[in-house]
Amino acid sequence: MTFNEKLAAFAELAVKVGVNIQPGQYLLINTSVETLPFTRLVVDAAYKAGAGRVHVQLTDDFIARAFYEGGSEEEMAKYPKWIVAQRDELIEEEGALLWIDAQDPDLLAGIPVERIATQQKVGGEALANYRKAVMTDQIAWSIIAVPSEKWAAKVFAHLPEDEQMGAMWEAIFHTVRIGEGDAVAKWREHVANLESRAQQLNDKRFKKLHYKAPGTALTIELPDKHVWASGSSKTPQDTTFIANMPTEEVYTMPAKYGVDGYVSNTKPLVYQGNIIDGFTLWFEGGKIVKAEAKVGNDLLQQLIQNDEGSSYLGEVALVPHKSPISSSNILYYNTLFDENASNHLAIGAAYPTNYEGGRDLTEAQMEEKGINTSITHEDFMIGSGEMDIDGELYDGTVEPIFRSGEWAF
Repeated sequence: MTFNEKLAAFAELAVKVGVNIQPGQYLLINTSVETLPFTRLVVDAAYKAGAGRVHVQLTDDFIARAFYEGGSEEEMAKYPKWIVAQRDELIEEEGALLWIDAQDPDLLAGIPVERIATQQKVGGEALANYRKAVMTDQIAWSIIAVPSEKWAAKVFAHLPEDEQMGAMWEAIFHTVRIGEGDAVAKWREHVANLESRAQQLNDKRFKKLHYKAPGTALTIELPDKHVWASGSSKTPQDTTFIANMPTEEVYTMPAKYGVDGYVSNTKPLVYQGNIIDGFTLWFEGGKIVKAEAKVGNDLLQQLIQNDEGSSYLGEVALVPHKSPISSSNILYYNTLFDENASNHLAIGAAYPTNYEGGRDLTEAQMEEKGINTSITHEDFMIGSGEMDIDGELYDGTVEPIFRSGEWAF
């Protein structure tokens, strides 16, 4: 395939598999000015697939950083109502949402942590209805990524400047199965394999997971009605979609108060335009009681204090160490990719769809059942080729799930 053919195939994949646009459906695309040539292809593909109206919401890294640098404290503590109204109308119209990410991993480096935390908190509170719609799959949504010059320079710093963007494009094409035949068909086969693995775990009904690796000794209890899921989700209208492209994970939720031990990250966490790395978290009764990071420690402390739920876990995800992204030995400095190269956990809210009947529960009911709620949901990577994971059944039997970073069954 030529480069232009790969671009067109990627745009079609985002529309037909990512959000799986339906006839007459509205599509909101959130992206940045760096992606405009590719975004135009996505818009064209969406209309050809029958979309009713496609709206593109553009951002710009310079403008975004300028707000954090020069915005008043008063404005930093506010969140625009028109953004909330836009998302609410999309939900009411049963539209679809696509993120096309190209953000510089160091976008907000040097910005005072307090300003980032304030805006994160008010945004999370203002978009509570939208966050619930996404977390419960009320609307179809998907995240993909394309290169920007700063991101490509970060990932491929060892290459000459004029080769970085090309290398980044080819790496992304590989992760989303573009260039090796019919990508849509390959994705359907891939998702079927992930769903089969999730079903195996659902059949097991493990009570606890025991993690052991250098810097990690952690036990995670699972709710009795937990559900393992794959990258494929479904709206109430029975429309399937892929939330993350790429995806290599199967995932569920932990019991909020059932996490004990300590865990260390194995890849950097890019959070709010900053890097947090070299960190360890200690848990007692589900809560993070201590956190230390060699890089970005102040931001880590702020992250786990966004609200009460930010000091608990909301997601447990399993990814074999030899996944295609991990095998590439590329560190993307982007959670969308790095989480699919590694077993990972998420600080903050759980997905209600990982609990039987969870989609219909109120926030109060979720808390009663030990399902964590929060304005935060941040994945961090913990997997390696040295990680072992055991599953403990309700009768006390222990079975291997991972050995040396790979599936053991």
